[in-house]
Amino acid sequence: MLVLVAATLAHRAAGSTYSDSLTIPGSKAQAGLAVLRAHEPTIGGQSGQVVFVDGHGKLSSAAAAVEQSVANVRKLAHVLSAADPLSAQTMSKDGRTAYSTVHFDTNPQQLGSAYVTAVDEAVAPARRAGVEVTYGGQLGQAAAPKANDITSEAIGLGIALLTLLVAFGSVLAAFAPLLAALLAVITGIGILGVVAASVAFGTAAPTLATMMGLGVGIDYALFLTTRNRQLLIDGEDFDRAIRRTMAASGRSVLIAGSTVIIAMLGLYASGISFIGKLGFAAAITVAVAMLSGLTLAPALLGIARGRIDRFRVRKPIAEPRSLDSPLHRYTATVARHPWWFALGGLALLFVIAIPTLSIDLGHVGPGSEPKSYSERQAYDAISRGFGAGANGPLTIVVALPRGTGAQQAAALATKLQSTIAQTKGVRSAGPLKPSPDQAILVGSAIPASGPTADSTRTLVQRLQDTVLPAALRGSHATAYVSGTTAATIDFEQTVSNRLPLIIGVVILAAFVLLLASFRSVVVAIKAALLNLVSIAAALGVIVAAFQWGWATSLLGVAGKVPIESYVPMIVFAIVFGLSMDYEVFLISRIREHWLAGASNQESVANGLAETARVITCAALILACVFFSFLLSTSVTVKMLALGLGASVLLDATVIRMVIVPALMFLFDRANWWIPAWLDRILPKLEA
Repeated sequence: MLVLVAATLAHRAAGSTYSDSLTIPGSKAQAGLAVLRAHEPTIGGQSGQVVFVDGHGKLSSAAAAVEQSVANVRKLAHVLSAADPLSAQTMSKDGRTAYSTVHFDTNPQQLGSAYVTAVDEAVAPARRAGVEVTYGGQLGQAAAPKANDITSEAIGLGIALLTLLVAFGSVLAAFAPLLAALLAVITGIGILGVVAASVAFGTAAPTLATMMGLGVGIDYALFLTTRNRQLLIDGEDFDRAIRRTMAASGRSVLIAGSTVIIAMLGLYASGISFIGKLGFAAAITVAVAMLSGLTLAPALLGIARGRIDRFRVRKPIAEPRSLDSPLHRYTATVARHPWWFALGGLALLFVIAIPTLSIDLGHVGPGSEPKSYSERQAYDAISRGFGAGANGPLTIVVALPRGTGAQQAAALATKLQSTIAQTKGVRSAGPLKPSPDQAILVGSAIPASGPTADSTRTLVQRLQDTVLPAALRGSHATAYVSGTTAATIDFEQTVSNRLPLIIGVVILAAFVLLLASFRSVVVAIKAALLNLVSIAAALGVIVAAFQWGWATSLLGVAGKVPIESYVPMIVFAIVFGLSMDYEVFLISRIREHWLAGASNQESVANGLAETARVITCAALILACVFFSFLLSTSVTVKMLALGLGASVLLDATVIRMVIVPALMFLFDRANWWIPAWLDRILPKLEA
């Protein structure tokens, strides 16, 4: 409790902020931005748009108010420049829409809501004149309503409570895991907030951390509570029961939590700080939840001692011991037909994974946001007035060789503008103008398609790799395609290229941990391969729902959207870690029976029967926690929520209850084989 209070107070004092920066250090777009900042700092910072729309007439009737608003914006702190919105390039043909591109010396998202209020005050003259003013780009992201996860958390906790009461019948046994998890999440978010004061986390970080902390926190506390409760039902005195619980299940929680943390921190192997920090944020709450399970949960059990079933909604149900129980009869059926169960389960997962083969990684732009958002309104206004491509202008930066004369620079600028304008996929190309020090040329190109379209990605690659190098051949000048759209496309490509590396690092780390925990080569390999199948199925659900559009209207998304480029990487790390949770819970109990002298078939049957209810209950709760975040207004969060919820259900049912026992029956004694030399060198982490 002291840690909770300290973390909460420190969080409030830290004044943390969250912002998205989909950039890759060293990429072509970032290199161009660095050149721009060095020679033309007034347009080399972060950018956003202030969009003016007169729904009743032409903006010329309110020109003075618009100009005064832009002049006020130029005077704000952190503003490097604000372009004239009434110029020919930024005024629509019908005269009703105009926009000013504003450059900042920092990301407006990091400046807090007070800064957006200051911008509102600056553009007040235009609004008083009857002009609608909205914000696009990073300024629009700063103006977006802050995520509020309270509703999702309340729904998740409510469903969890009902599930626990129905499954176990005991009020205290239901409340103890929820209380431990809730306090762990509050503490974890507090710690995250303190860290966020000095580390730039993405805007999805608090939501992702909440989802993970709440889900695994309930899982870990539930696993310990049910084990302790079962020992009490079996006649153990409380002190011995709690010692046995912590010796066996406590160690399993430690291994399971460590696996999830390793998976999340493995995202740093991508070399992309934005993604690594999302994993770090989730790892913080997972670590706190794990520690809560190992400290707070036993403390709550200690308070209840042997009276955990004193308050009940029905007669508590113990784990099945009879060989004639439904679960034992089920495992006997699996044992008789292991091939059918294994192949049937795998076939089902492969069918669900089919959409993954057509996955289209991209960026979910403001066109998919709620219509009430200022960024969406600005996006729609610019699309109507100038075409969708105007929402993703490309900045062309040309570094001139030393000694380039003014006439040479002018000739080169004219040639480049003509070449760019004639390039397939370009709607218009503005003039390239020299910087004050005459070291670079700067211009812009408007794509014919929106910033998230495949044709825009192709255009950026064509300009970078073919058009500009060919146009500059022999001039010794270097050209860059920069700007937010180009940087986002570079980010998407880098993420796609590094996904295999992440998969390899996480699988290897988890494989070694499982190998050391269970001293079994087969168990470790099987877990790694089945988790890959589970992840493919989760991505299949996401692709079908969002990219194919099967559930976009149901989920409140405006039409089909590409899969956010970093979602597969995040889903992989989380699903892999959570799958290991259930693997550890199931295999640890099976191995206990094996070490006690039972046969492989008896061990699998007893282990599955004793953990099926708690694993299924935990998975249902965790899935409901994830699904509750479908209420988020963020499309990316919706993708994560749907994919994670579906994967948890598939993993706990199809994989843990069908495929794993079937394969363990097939492998028989080979399940527990390990070479003697490997057994000697591995650390002793037995679960």
